Amino acid sequence: MHCPKCGQAQVSEDTRYCSRCGFLLTAVSQIIENGGLPLQSISKPSKGGWRQNRGFKRGLLIFLLTFLIVPILTILTIAADGEPFLVVIATILFGLGGLIKMAWALLFESERPAVSDPKTFYIPAVKNAEGLPEMRETPANAYVSPVGAWRDTNDLEPRGSVTDPTTKFLVNEPNDQ
Repeated sequence: MHCPKCGQAQVSEDTRYCSRCGFLLTAVSQIIENGGLPLQSISKPSKGGWRQNRGFKRGLLIFLLTFLIVPILTILTIAADGEPFLVVIATILFGLGGLIKMAWALLFESERPAVSDPKTFYIPAVKNAEGLPEMRETPANAYVSPVGAWRDTNDLEPRGSVTDPTTKFLVNEPNDQ
């Protein structure tokens, strides 16, 4: 793939930004996957809390399952002439679990829609979508050596190799063979 802005060939199809000019390439790759057709549906987060509604509905479903599963477990417990431990556990798990899931969805879940359809996606607003920030570097002729008591490596005295003591030890060791 080539960047539509500067023409730079990209190394990978999964590249998010152009390596030369910094152009955002995610939408371009989506258009290529769509056969060159412009994307019809770019969804934005709704004000109503799309994910919140989904989480709340799941919690409500879990809570309502209490009214289906608990009576079935009660009938099976009576038929088996057993203790109602499963009935109590199911009532607590489904009833309280559903209420907690609904509260969690309302309080903590995000309002940004999840990506479910590969042709529908959300592009967040970017301040500088045209490219990367300007290059900041110091030219080589502006380099100034650090001030202080620096020693040149040529001034250091050689201490010998790290392996010298080991080599001397092995040479002095008698052969056991």
